[in-house]
Amino acid sequence: MRILLLGANGQLGRTFLDQGGLAARGELVAASRDGALMHGGPGEIADLSTPESLPALLDRVRPDVIVNAAAYTAVDRAEQEEALATRVNGEAVGVLGRWAAAHGALVIHYSTDYVFDGRQSQPYAVDAPTGPLGAYGRSKLAGEQALHDSGADHLTFRTAWVYAAHGHNFLRTMLRLGAERGELRVVADQHGAPTDTMLIVEASLAALDRWLQADAAQRRALAGTHHLVASGATTWHGFASAIVEQATALGLLARAPRVVAIGSAEFPTPAVRPAWSLLDNAEFQRHFAFPLPDWRQGLRKTMQELITSTN
Repeated sequence: MRILLLGANGQLGRTFLDQGGLAARGELVAASRDGALMHGGPGEIADLSTPESLPALLDRVRPDVIVNAAAYTAVDRAEQEEALATRVNGEAVGVLGRWAAAHGALVIHYSTDYVFDGRQSQPYAVDAPTGPLGAYGRSKLAGEQALHDSGADHLTFRTAWVYAAHGHNFLRTMLRLGAERGELRVVADQHGAPTDTMLIVEASLAALDRWLQADAAQRRALAGTHHLVASGATTWHGFASAIVEQATALGLLARAPRVVAIGSAEFPTPAVRPAWSLLDNAEFQRHFAFPLPDWRQGLRKTMQELITSTN
């Protein structure tokens, strides 16, 4: 089995390479925008901002499984670059799907809580009505729809509040600012479940294994969209408070800054964030027989990874 990993240098792609599970399941081909890999060595070039370039890559590699960890993720900048975001997150995903449909390949793709408007007060079911508030959400929803319409076998995993020990994310920002400032002012009226990339990778591999073992009828039941997020709930303020508490206890911060709760109105951004980003993950756990633990467990694991990487 040949597996093509797109977005190998991104937050999720790097975790896939670190974890090693894809390479253990087949011949792994890693691709980045420029063909260089942060892990060293050459990779394939896969620039999703030019969707028309992708069929040549796919024809050359001829993957059995396409893991699309590449995305345009600059939520605020997308308000000014919606056409670019839509090419990467929407049109390119349709190209992947159409190639996969023609060649019998499986596409594993990642989407987001931003496809919802965030106005309800219970976790969103997979089939809940979508209603993106901004350009990023619209571009990701376009990708979901293009992949579905392509007719390809696919597993689309919506996730949310993603972070890792590497890359640009909320955890690393809080650690940096916590070391510089005595006070952190963090939004407390947006709700979600912080989800670490290791959980996403391990759950994705479990889903891939389940798919590979399934017969045609079982695959029809598994195909489609699922919610892959950690369990539990918090706010950005709650997440920041947990980060500061653990980082101080572990010596990653010399002293604990005060974490002050503020409203979203006090921290305006070009893109409106969903106030409610909780996704119901019970269906994922049932379909793939894989537990999705509380978000605090992932935070503890990621903090330990940070300690290991700094020693």
